[in-house]
Amino acid sequence: MRFGILGTGMVGKSIATKLIGLEHEVMMGSRSYDNKEAIDWTAKNCKRALHGTFKDAAEFGEIVFNCTLGSASLNALRIAGNEALANKIIVDVSNPLDFSNVPPSLIVCNTDSLGEQIQRMLPNSRVIKALNTVNCDVMVNPSILGGHSDLFICGNDTEAKRIVSEILRSFGWNCIIDLGDISGARAMEMLMPLWLRLFVNYKHPHFNYKIVQ
Repeated sequence: MRFGILGTGMVGKSIATKLIGLEHEVMMGSRSYDNKEAIDWTAKNCKRALHGTFKDAAEFGEIVFNCTLGSASLNALRIAGNEALANKIIVDVSNPLDFSNVPPSLIVCNTDSLGEQIQRMLPNSRVIKALNTVNCDVMVNPSILGGHSDLFICGNDTEAKRIVSEILRSFGWNCIIDLGDISGARAMEMLMPLWLRLFVNYKHPHFNYKIVQ
């Protein structure tokens, strides 16, 4: 399968490298073709690794992961283009955090979410929120936590959620909780203040949530 990755940070690289390891073809996209991070990542990986612009990656991928900063996500997806993303699954991994504040605060919450904003901006795409509640190392290797924990997912399209869940299981996730339509992104994104507080408390990012009932 072909994947487009929007974003060249730790999250984008972690997911892109995992997908390459699972023998998929991956194009990492950024604002410019000559982005050094994307070029270096491509050079370190096999012939299935490519790089390009946001639009290039959106056109290339059958499924597109949005791994950009939440504050830049709408603009990055706008650059990628509605046409390039039409009828495609977009896995939104971003969190709408304002890092100019200490601690970082949410720029949208309660009555809206970044996931919903992306879906409204791209009505012909199938937006699935996932992976935003864990660190990038845990995203692609949940076994480092030493036991099963839960991953949340939401989106309007049932078939798209099934497809994304299969990809997540290939990453090692066995416990996936479906929170319903894309409005579930509000709860998922609003977990970030708690996640940040736990990060400060534990002094490392290798933890996750487990729902017990």
